[in-house]
Amino acid sequence: MESQLEKNKTVVRRFNKEVIEEGRLDSFKELMDEGFINRTAPADANNGPEGMLNTFNNILRPAFPDMTVTIYEQVAEGDLVTTRKSITGTHTGILMGIPPTGRTVTINVIDIVRVRDGKYFEHWGINTLPAVMAQLAKPN
Repeated sequence: MESQLEKNKTVVRRFNKEVIEEGRLDSFKELMDEGFINRTAPADANNGPEGMLNTFNNILRPAFPDMTVTIYEQVAEGDLVTTRKSITGTHTGILMGIPPTGRTVTINVIDIVRVRDGKYFEHWGINTLPAVMAQLAKPN
């Protein structure tokens, strides 16, 4: 029988594959708690479910339509799951004002998700998106 820790890790793996990589709205609705809070959302951004969906579907996906997620490690304790992963894609669309470069980029991420009742309830994360954007803004 699968432990609660393994079930929580499965929720996070599904979110990464089905929501981030595949853009599946049905999975987003299934895996996201209505009371979700992104604790590391930018100060001027929505820190609820809509803000999280906006990040992937309106910012990253248009810029990197072929993006894939690779999970390197996951550690679970209590109701928290920490994941070290990367998001890789080809920059073929506009990314926050940066025109397409055709370059393949990798955004490294470490995030912590609180899973409650099989859903994303809270999120904290760090990533290298600012460094990737600085590289994309430089001419080849």
